Parts: sequence; structure tokens; C-alpha cells
Amino acid sequence: MEKATFAAGCFWGVEAAFRRMKGVVSTSVGYTGGAFNDPTYKDVCSGKTGHAEAVEVEHDPSKVSYDELLTVFWEIHDPTTSNRQGPDVGTQYRSAIFFHTPEQRAAAIASKEKLQRSGRYTKPIVTEITPASQFYRAEDYHQQYFEKQGLSSCNI
Repeated sequence: MEKATFAAGCFWGVEAAFRRMKGVVSTSVGYTGGAFNDPTYKDVCSGKTGHAEAVEVEHDPSKVSYDELLTVFWEIHDPTTSNRQGPDVGTQYRSAIFFHTPEQRAAAIASKEKLQRSGRYTKPIVTEITPASQFYRAEDYHQQYFEKQGLSSCNI
């Protein structure tokens, strides 16, 4: 099993998108990328922790590749908006790839560059590609939120 971590706005929809993929063994929503220890949702929403709402994905690389995860990541949000996705505004909603290995870093950079060259976006892609740091699991009520609410997805 391998781990991948992504931030693309509100973590509920991001988690739902990855959970639908064959080969994804588990997901966990939480907070990462900041310098505040043991943050709560309220802390992160303040915008003062430096953390992003993120999803940690555990996947079986023999069934779903990291490149396939990256493809879904790029498709589910607008990587050209800085610190914003839809109605959600703040650094906690930034677009970021938190890499766990040098191979993930290289793949993330290559996919970002390829997407920028594709012409799909007229504005620059602002997605951060940064080393994974401490991941703080969000409160239980946030985990698999859409499934708990009987929803299949969100409009991201």
C-alpha cells in the first residue's frame, strides 16, 4: 500500500471523488501543511493555522497508480485559483499536492507542467507541490461526510 495526500478545497468532495476509485483502500480527511499542532476544524477555519483541508489516500499501486490519482486530483477542482475553491475562501482551501516520496514529487511536477502546457487553463496553475508533513485526522463527523449524509458527490 502507498499513501498520497491532496488538498483541493473542501475535503468532503475531494474524499468522495477518491473513494470511488478502484484500488483506493481507504481515505481520511484532515489537516496538513501548517505549523499548528493538533488543530480542530474550528482552528483550521480561522485561517490562522497554515493547514489545508486535505485527504490522505491509501491505495494499492497494482490497482491504481499515483498518476491516476493525480488525474482525478486535477479534474475535481480549479488549480488556478489561489486559496479558493467555489464559495470556500482561505488558505485552508488551497490547491496542494503533499508528496511522500521523490517519485511522487517528480510525478506531481510532471503532471502539473503537462497540464499547464495543455492549454486547458488560460491562467497559471497555482497548485503547491510540497513535502508531506504531519497529517492531523479531522473529527469523526467529517470522515466520509457525503456517505453519512446520503450524498454521492458535491459540485466541485
